[in-house]
Parts: sequence; C-alpha cells; structure tokens
Amino acid sequence: MTNKTKTILGGIAVAIAVLAGVLAWTSSPGDDRATEAARGRDDAADAARGRDDAAASGVARVASPTAGSASSASGAARPALTVTTAAPREESWPVTVAANGSVAAWQEIVVGSEVSGLQLAEVLVNVGDRVRRGQLLARLSADTVQAERAQIRAALAEAEATLADANANAERAQRLDRSGAISAQQIEQYRTAAQTARARVEAQRARLQAQELRLSNTRIVAPDDGIVSARNATIGAIVQPGAELFRLIRGARLEWRAEVPGAELPRVKPGLRAALTSADGTTIEGRVRVVAPTVDPQTRMGLVYVDLPQPGSARAGMFARGTIALGESPARTIPQSALALRDGFAYVFRVGPGDKVEQRKVSVGRRIGDRVEIVDGLEGPGADARVVDSGVGFLVDGDLVRIVDRAPS
Repeated sequence: MTNKTKTILGGIAVAIAVLAGVLAWTSSPGDDRATEAARGRDDAADAARGRDDAAASGVARVASPTAGSASSASGAARPALTVTTAAPREESWPVTVAANGSVAAWQEIVVGSEVSGLQLAEVLVNVGDRVRRGQLLARLSADTVQAERAQIRAALAEAEATLADANANAERAQRLDRSGAISAQQIEQYRTAAQTARARVEAQRARLQAQELRLSNTRIVAPDDGIVSARNATIGAIVQPGAELFRLIRGARLEWRAEVPGAELPRVKPGLRAALTSADGTTIEGRVRVVAPTVDPQTRMGLVYVDLPQPGSARAGMFARGTIALGESPARTIPQSALALRDGFAYVFRVGPGDKVEQRKVSVGRRIGDRVEIVDGLEGPGADARVVDSGVGFLVDGDLVRIVDRAPS
C-alpha cells in the first residue's frame, strides 16, 4: 500500500469519527429533555399529593373549631328575613257595581227645512259650535218666495176692491127693496156677490199668510240651546222637506248609557252616584236618571242612564267604564303589598308567637287605592294578628322573621 492510499484511508476514518461525534452530540440533549420531562411529571404528581395532604390536614384543623361553634349555637335559630308588618283594619267601604257603556247625547235635535225647491244660500255654523235658541244657522234663497208674496198681495188688493163694490151694490139693493123697484131675486144676487167677494178676500189673505210663513222658513234657526254635532248643509244645494241639515246635542247635555248585569239591576235606583273614567284617565261624576225596565234577552244586560252634568273630556260616542255606588258596607282591609299571589291564589303571612309566620290562603274583594278587602281567610283565633306587608315573595310557611317596625298601620 502506498503512502497516498494510506493518507486517503486515514482521512476517511477521521471524517467518520467526526460524523459519529456530531450525531452523538445531537441526540444527547433530546434524551436529556425527555428524561427531564419525565422527572417533571413525577415532581408535579408529588406536589399534587402534597397539596391534597395539606388540604386534608387543613380541613381537619378547621372542622374542629366549626363543629365546636355549631354545637355552641345550636339553640339559636337565625331569622330568614327582616320584614315590616301591618294590622288588618275595619273600614266602611262603598259597595259598587261595575258597568261599561257608551256616552251619548241626552237628546238630539235634527234641524231641517220646511220648504222645498229653494237653494241653500248661506251656512253660518259648523260642527262643534255652541248655539242659542233662535240663532240663525243657515239661510235659503228668498227671491222666488218674495216674488210670489208680491203677486199674492196684488191679488188680495184686487179681491178687497171687488168686495167693496159688491158690498155697495148689496146696500143699494137693500134700500130699494122697500120701494119695490127691484125684485127679491136681484137683491139676493147682490148679497151673494158680496159674500163671494168677501170669501175671495179671505182666501187671498190666507195665501199671503202662508207665503209669509214660507218666507220666514227660509231662515233656518236653532230650536233650542245646544252644540252642533253634525252638519250636512252645503251651500248651493237644493233642499227638500225633511232633509237633515244640522244635528244638535240639546242643552250640550251628555249621558252615560251603562250596561249592568240583569242580576244587579234591581239594586240600582234613580239618584245613585256614579263615576266613570274617560279616555284621558279623568273621573267624571254623574247621577242615575233612569233604569231601563227591560233586560236584553241576548246579553242579559240592562241599561242604566246616568246624567253627566259636567262631562269634561267625555264625548258623545266614546266608550267608558265606571261604577255605580249602591251604598256602604264594613270591610276588613290590609295593604295590597301584604298579598302573595302563588299558583293563581292569594296568600298572606300572619305573624304568630316567636315571630314565626303562618301562611294563610285568603279571598280578596274590593280594592281602593293601595288597600284590599279580605273576604275570607282571616277569621277565627288570631284574626287581628299582624300580617307581613313587605318581602312576602321570599317567605314560606313557618319561616322565622325579624320585625323592624311594630307601629300600628
């Protein structure tokens, strides 16, 4: 083997050795990291076991004094809630009947024309206007009527002249009757002519009177005080007899036509007070004027007519709800806040001995303001006991409460 060959083989051996060293150095850290990760997992498990042991020992240390305090306070129960109370009150409340119905005009006046064939020349009022008796509402064209009146006056003057001539002839004939210069038949003819002329004069006077009335009817006036609620009059229209031109609320008076159940109708009498609520929430007072003698066979409701002297914001045609006061009766009342509504029933919590509450099912009646009548459920022993009036939604039967005010409500 030559020296050159030996040199080449030595270089290859050195390269292989270097490569092996590099590979060994690269793989060594990964193994160390794996070893370190395994060692870390072991350390974490040991730490977790240490924490569990410490927690167990801590709980054991804490449990001992807690058990001691619980055993020392076993005889003292803590209140479930701090509440206020109120005592039931005996009051005199009005007995009312609920009703609903429409507000309507007490009486309506339909204003029309009594003449036909005339043109409407002027309209002086509109809907909502207040009018007085005799006030001019509209005017019809009177030219044709005035011309006919002048013609009738001329005919009347002619009839009066004819009557004067006939009367003079009759008087002359009556004077000649004694002398025998004229026959009885002629005398009777003159008398008949005078009577005929007199009748014609009366007929013309009647025609003139009718024409004067027709002329006055061209002025359409209000028959009574009231408010214009409707207007159908249009300038230029040819009016017909009986056609409605205006509608008035007589006297501006309104009434409430309340529908009351037939079973309650016998209890309602004229003169009783009534109150209804208008659309804007205001209360309107009234008095029962008439009770209908019949009940609707379909709805079983009867009408009660209530006068509204001061209708306020009420308007004819609007719907309103209200009540009719029948009198007064005693009522046991509590604050409305003392009621707990559960499963469709009303309950109260009555405070008993030791400030423990007792849940009682009650029946409620009338409501006025923030108080409600208890019809049933507070009778028997302890009927005057105080009831919880705050926080009732958080209580159950048998809860112990802490009362912060014992002043009478």
